[in-house]
Amino acid sequence: MVMPIASAPDGPVEVPDAVRTRVHAPRAVWRNMVGGLTFHDAAGARYLKWNPAGSGASLSAERDRLTWAIRFHPVPEVLEYASDGAGELLVTRELPGSGAVTPRWLGEPRTAVRAIGEGLRALHEHLPAAECPFDWSVAARTAGHELPALGDPPPIDELVVCQGDPCAPNTIIGADGRWTGHVDLAALGLADRWADLAVASMSLGWNYGDSWEPEFFVAYGIAPDPERIAYYRALWDAT
Repeated sequence: MVMPIASAPDGPVEVPDAVRTRVHAPRAVWRNMVGGLTFHDAAGARYLKWNPAGSGASLSAERDRLTWAIRFHPVPEVLEYASDGAGELLVTRELPGSGAVTPRWLGEPRTAVRAIGEGLRALHEHLPAAECPFDWSVAARTAGHELPALGDPPPIDELVVCQGDPCAPNTIIGADGRWTGHVDLAALGLADRWADLAVASMSLGWNYGDSWEPEFFVAYGIAPDPERIAYYRALWDAT
């Protein structure tokens, strides 16, 4: 099983020029495995996400998905996108609440897990699959890649607009313990809902311990499907 591909920065962080010129006192809150950084601008109630050139991660793809999704579901509003030889910058408005792995919610895992399950169900119901221009299918994710043999994918249970990175930190929770929105939608697209469900449930163990999957599936309103869970977790690990 792979571990999360991003975490809070540990130690000093060099602030990219694109961020430094826009924020007086940025606070680094997240670092991904391709060298990307996310900064919080408390004074402006916004986040600045920066990826270095050549990282292979596309902030323009996230910009496009946020711009589409915000018409149907609470996601960050895009305030600015910029690109130069050093990298890409995406500036978004802060959602109300805090991420599901902030200290409060790590201390209240039952509340957090229920918010994650209920929030993912709402995202799947709010975003209209018939209108979605983005693809996160098995074929799209594996095209052009040399991957381990995964076998044929199971038949699609329900085609929805998937979050694409449904790990626990990407659900935002309000002070009342209910979900308020979702962040990090660079991979959002059409897929079987189990592509999200398998990964969201797997991520709970990284943050809250190994006993919370049943609570998650109850909150979402579905019984676990071991075959689909196994396949989509293997696909996540492989890609």
